[in-house]
Amino acid sequence: MNPALAAIRTAGMRNVIATARALIFDVDGTLAETEEVHRRAFNDAFAEAGLDWVWDRPTYGRLLRVTGGKERIRAFDERNAAPALSFAEIAELHRAKTAHYAALIAAGGCPLRPGVEAWLAAARERGQRLAIATTTSHGNIDALLSIALGRDWAALFEAIVAGDDVPRKKPAPDVYVEVLARLKLGPADCIAIEDSGNGLASASQAGIPVIITRSAYFSDDDWTGALLVVDDLSEIDI
Repeated sequence: MNPALAAIRTAGMRNVIATARALIFDVDGTLAETEEVHRRAFNDAFAEAGLDWVWDRPTYGRLLRVTGGKERIRAFDERNAAPALSFAEIAELHRAKTAHYAALIAAGGCPLRPGVEAWLAAARERGQRLAIATTTSHGNIDALLSIALGRDWAALFEAIVAGDDVPRKKPAPDVYVEVLARLKLGPADCIAIEDSGNGLASASQAGIPVIITRSAYFSDDDWTGALLVVDDLSEIDI
């Protein structure tokens, strides 16, 4: 698309966004570029547990195609000739990783991506409803947003659905279906804001239009079917 047509389309999207009854946000990669913090937390947990695992950026990028932290640990372990970890051990390893993630966020923070705070503020001013649909855990959401938005961050969102709240994680539509049920809204009443192909598939299967804000690990995903694709939300002044 040439720049003039792109500008026209972006301008048209402003009205589409502003008239939606609810905006539903993914968390990791969408609200903040958290994945490097997650990767470091995984590696800290592995070292603490005495494992010789180290996830470099290419390895972690491949594992991100598996949604859910416990699921990534299981997928990596199963690549070995003799998988070593039980489900209980994976759960404990993931709990340790979550603690490391919270400590890293608290120590250095992880700022919201450009445009996110402006979108949240504009939505509240318009009376739009806000929700979260993510595969990450409630603990990880709280660790990030209590620093980025303050201790009362949860009051901003009418529905907060995490990966362990539903039977299947993204790219399955379960988190979005649950958000719609809690909001008592139809798919066409909402817009999802995502950063990955799995997120796009999840929201699209639930019938919800999707805006993509490209993130570090998913910048080259297939965005077919998205309403709009931007580098960050500051590109759309709403």
